[in-house]
Amino acid sequence: MLPGFYLFMVDRYLRFLQSRSNVRLVSSRVLPCETLELNFSKSKGLSYTPTSIMFVNVPSISKLQWHPFTITSSSSLEPEKLSVVIKSEGSWSKKLYQMISSPVAVDRLNVSVEGPYGPASTHFLRHDLLVMVSGGSGITPFISIIRELIHTSESQKCKTPEILLISVFKNSQDLTMLDLLLPISGAPSETCKLALQIEAFVTREKQPISAEEKKNLRTIWFKPNPSDEPITPVLGQNNWLWLGAIISSSFIIFLISLGIMNRYYIYPIDKNTNDIYSYPIKAVLNMLIICISIVITSSAAFVWNKRKSGTDANQIQNMEGASPMASPNSWFYNADREMESLPQQSLFQSTNLHFGERPDLKRMLFERKESSVGVLVCGPKKMRHEVANICSSGLASNLHFESISFSW
Repeated sequence: MLPGFYLFMVDRYLRFLQSRSNVRLVSSRVLPCETLELNFSKSKGLSYTPTSIMFVNVPSISKLQWHPFTITSSSSLEPEKLSVVIKSEGSWSKKLYQMISSPVAVDRLNVSVEGPYGPASTHFLRHDLLVMVSGGSGITPFISIIRELIHTSESQKCKTPEILLISVFKNSQDLTMLDLLLPISGAPSETCKLALQIEAFVTREKQPISAEEKKNLRTIWFKPNPSDEPITPVLGQNNWLWLGAIISSSFIIFLISLGIMNRYYIYPIDKNTNDIYSYPIKAVLNMLIICISIVITSSAAFVWNKRKSGTDANQIQNMEGASPMASPNSWFYNADREMESLPQQSLFQSTNLHFGERPDLKRMLFERKESSVGVLVCGPKKMRHEVANICSSGLASNLHFESISFSW
């Protein structure tokens, strides 16, 4: 039991250290479908894979509740920004949406995070075609994948797979979630190098709403405290080396402390008979030594890396101190400019809208004749099971199923 417990204690304490400080929340995009995109400042050394998640805590709503949300940004395409999308569905997320979207919106918000956590690697490039099936807010993990493929198509010579995004929404207001496919600092031309086809289905409406009824998303800028920090790796860029150093050094300290305790405290009392000294108390002392060893080494590594990253944090803070319109080279300025001028034509040229119907998933999947088709699905349980049954039916050998869900 010791190895598993030891690694758990190291991980749990490092997460505790990370969650103690407030992070720098820069802006929020408010969608009319009661959805928020929170944009945090992060250091360039923090990298993560698509479909990663991050735990978010807002003390003004609840000091104890930590909620996991999918990261929609790409650390390759957006090196100084990290974004999560929050759909207003539960009581906690509804309070957050009301707090940010109210006419008298807050100018700053204390937020703590844990993470990001995600798969060690992704294999999206191995397929000729990616079919992404989403229902409602299930589109969020696909946003990070699409943004990552945008960067791959721009920076690498290898061919990126084609993408067919099948999104199912309840009403027209939810279609604004498609606007999040473009990064806040992305240019319309970046999507042209990516073969992206979107099939959007609105199930509860027979026709699109009029232009007068349509509501656009809006951006809210916050004024962080000087003490707020950008999201940084807990153990710096070489986190695996630091983690190995913590585990090995703390275990060595544990063994030395255990030997000293047994030789100079326990042995003089029981003389190796175990009749005098209580075994439960001895076990408690061993556990205490383990915890002390982990706290000492983890705290030292955390403080060391935090000091090293302090220079980068100050540079980011100075950059964000200027107003968005005063820094034409920063992504903050680009966000305002593009949110005002981007007509969304580049995205919706490849979008087919269907009202009052649901997608015929069996037909749409079976008609794909590419040699390797990766099928990813995220949404309601019924949708995930339907896609899984289609891929496992044996009628099409080129379909490779993968579910992205927190509750199967």
